[in-house]
Amino acid sequence: MAYYSEHSKVWLSVDVIIFGFEQNKLKVLIGRRQMDPGRGEWSLYGGFVAANEGIDECAARTLYELTGLNHLFMRQVGAFGSVDRDPGERVVSIAYYALINVKDYNEQLQKEHHVQWVDMDQLPKLYSDHNEMIAQGLRKMRQKMRTEPIGFRLLPKLFTLTQLQRLYEAVNGQEIDKRNFRKRIKEMDFIEKTELIDKVTSKRGAALYRFNNKVYNEDPNFKL
Repeated sequence: MAYYSEHSKVWLSVDVIIFGFEQNKLKVLIGRRQMDPGRGEWSLYGGFVAANEGIDECAARTLYELTGLNHLFMRQVGAFGSVDRDPGERVVSIAYYALINVKDYNEQLQKEHHVQWVDMDQLPKLYSDHNEMIAQGLRKMRQKMRTEPIGFRLLPKLFTLTQLQRLYEAVNGQEIDKRNFRKRIKEMDFIEKTELIDKVTSKRGAALYRFNNKVYNEDPNFKL
């Protein structure tokens, strides 16, 4: 017996907003659309939800197909379902944002999927409502970073305090007072100073730090 036959069908897809951080800039992974409608337009990477998978599973699969990386930090942004958002069919898309270290993403996969990193402040006009998806994803990430140290997923395992400060400035779109920032960082036991020195990005040689997840999980007072 067929149910709901009196209702029209709607296609369901996911789109993934992948944020990265490099050269003190917050970046987003986008590419030229490889299918109609909108072939050749700048677009986020996405795919349709299969009959045998949930939306979270589809998002995780799409992320893996694009990056070759598993267990990425990923959170749902929301549903986008304007009637005219897709000229092909009635498509509702669930957007997700994910965070990766740019250095972890294989350049060969970028070429295969025709995608590239673009600075947030230089985003072109994207297909359909993808610019709105990114704007909402950025707002969600900003909110999350105020209460959880998710930004460390955008950094290498070892980083300088300057790199950390530049990351927060890039995400929030405003400068941070260096003295106050470093004072607050020193109060966080889960940001550990190592004995290693960065002689690549710092002429004088800056101390390298790392994030201690075990200590963080025991700290109930984190707020930046």
